[in-house]
Amino acid sequence: MELEEIRKQINITDDRIAELFIERMKLCKEVSEYKIKNDLPVFQKDREEQVLQRMSDMFPKNMKESSQVLYQTIMDISKCFQYQQFFSDKNRIESEPVDLNVKCKAAVPGTEGSFSQMACKKLLPNGEITFFNGFEQVFEAVDNKSFDFGVVPIANSTAGSVTATYELLKKYDLKICAGTKLRISHCLAARKDTDPNDIQIVYSHEQALMQCSDYITRHGYKGHNYANTALAAQFIAQSDRPVAAICSHESALNNGLKIIADDIANAAENYTRFIVISKKTLCTEKADVISVSLSLPHEKSALYRLLTKFSVAGLNLTMIESRPLANTDFEAVFYLDFQGSIRDPKVAMLINQLEDELGYFKFLGNYEYITEVEK
Repeated sequence: MELEEIRKQINITDDRIAELFIERMKLCKEVSEYKIKNDLPVFQKDREEQVLQRMSDMFPKNMKESSQVLYQTIMDISKCFQYQQFFSDKNRIESEPVDLNVKCKAAVPGTEGSFSQMACKKLLPNGEITFFNGFEQVFEAVDNKSFDFGVVPIANSTAGSVTATYELLKKYDLKICAGTKLRISHCLAARKDTDPNDIQIVYSHEQALMQCSDYITRHGYKGHNYANTALAAQFIAQSDRPVAAICSHESALNNGLKIIADDIANAAENYTRFIVISKKTLCTEKADVISVSLSLPHEKSALYRLLTKFSVAGLNLTMIESRPLANTDFEAVFYLDFQGSIRDPKVAMLINQLEDELGYFKFLGNYEYITEVEK
């Protein structure tokens, strides 16, 4: 056959597939109605395995793997459709409106001049700030309800995710209720009596050291981790050694340090995202980012099948990454951000489905990025 004739035959075949797919989905609707009536679960592993094995036996050897993918996807779509029936009138996620302009108590890591303080002033303009040495102290203060909100960094455009924040989001039952993005400009600062030629060691938060790694390597410095960039500047001001800090201009000036070099980050466009954490599930009317964490079974195509659920729901994933899960054989926790609102039935159904199917699933919040990029 000529190419056009082959394409016509493909079109005819596709039409038949479409008709059969519609018929199958109608039957799936009947199955979901039966399950609801008889209080049966959507996911029945034995039935799924039977279908996959039966269909695999029908295909030639060189098509068995692809047939597994095809029918696994069809069944995943079917389950999504059934979940839509199951949770059509349910929304387990309850939230309260949040007003970020009210007077509140805000927990922030570092000290005066820290980037987290700058983010807090943008996110919580009327917040009464109390500084803490570490991120976990911020989480603890919000978790025990001593503070209304906490503000911490979560990701940087140069150095990637802030590992400590993600680990603490898993450890504590707190929710993200707002976010912002700041342009980060680092400088190298030391005491005014320090000879720059004598500097061999620089102190800063590990994220700042990574963001300025090219400068550090080029000058032969040794980087030392410190709890916070602003606290590092404070430490340098009190030190009698020829050492320096990587910090903000504000931190350098607040501690009476001289700026030896300016804008030393690897990338000229260097941004950090900060989040507001709260004890309650709070969100604004314009909240359009949802964050979740989850684990997946060690099974073939597990991640692919997870992504199918988002695709069927028509939701756009904006971030996905994994972190090792402690005390396991290289198992991982996945963190995902996607566009949407928990007020959207499609989103509520997907979250209900993930909670129902996965061994570990945690809703981390529905929020918006309040402010524009700082210029």
